[in-house]
Amino acid sequence: MNSDSKRKYLLITPARNEEINLPEVSKSVAGQKVTPAIWIIVDDGSTDNTPQILEGLKSRYPWIQSIRLPPRPRDITFHYSYVCKQGFDYALEYCRENGIEYEYIGLLDADTILEENYFGKLMDEFEKDPSLGIASGGVYYEIDGKLSREVSDKNLPRGTGRLWRKTCFIETEGYQVEPSPDSISNTKAVMRGWQLRQYVNIVEIQTRKTSAGEGLWKGYVKNGWMAFYVDKSLPMVLFNTLYFSLKSPYYTGIAYLYGYLNSAIKREKKIHDMEIRAYYRSQGLGFLFSRVSGVLSRDSTEPKQGEQ
Repeated sequence: MNSDSKRKYLLITPARNEEINLPEVSKSVAGQKVTPAIWIIVDDGSTDNTPQILEGLKSRYPWIQSIRLPPRPRDITFHYSYVCKQGFDYALEYCRENGIEYEYIGLLDADTILEENYFGKLMDEFEKDPSLGIASGGVYYEIDGKLSREVSDKNLPRGTGRLWRKTCFIETEGYQVEPSPDSISNTKAVMRGWQLRQYVNIVEIQTRKTSAGEGLWKGYVKNGWMAFYVDKSLPMVLFNTLYFSLKSPYYTGIAYLYGYLNSAIKREKKIHDMEIRAYYRSQGLGFLFSRVSGVLSRDSTEPKQGEQ
């Protein structure tokens, strides 16, 4: 492990019934050129062999710990952020009690495999730019032996494989129990002057499609509900609907719009944080055009299989 405190990070992973994915994911974390100061894996009431796998990992690596939450119904709104926050709270308190120093805080889903210097490369970027608050690599899927990137705005870090600068994490009020907590964290970081970035040449491979934990349709309906919840403007919602509808599977745009309209018709509750609501309501066409540019532009070189 790197002894320089400026190259140390905490890592949090929520896991529920991940006996298939955990062995490869843990192998990729243990194989990092810069391993975590501590890795907290939150067992969200697993009923498969996840607990046994975690016991084996803890016996091999002293920097891996786990906490177990009691079984409870899983939803696609607040539950994910609740599970993650248990991990963040535990990790931060553990480091305070044990005098563990760190400069970065990371979040990794249990379905994401990392290239071997993933976090080292991200920290290189943080060291180059003191204004960088949150960053991630690019999400890829392995299809027929080749890597295919899930195209998204390169100014927005992905939810999995993200790294916060510690000061940014604290200034943006940490990890909140909210739907789409990563988007809320991104927004608060921007409002406080931090830069965000997704480095597409730093590779993380997801074994499941984004928003597919409860099925893609439900995932994108939830995204539409989230747009209503944070009070996104109608032009932004229509832009997102069009964007989702132009990439396979094309029905995700319909699911997204359905989630938004259904929430509007039911007059469901919106986020209490007025700072977030004001931000999304203020976004106009200029912001949308910049989003289009960010989504459609690609680096001239993207990683190919074996070129991580």
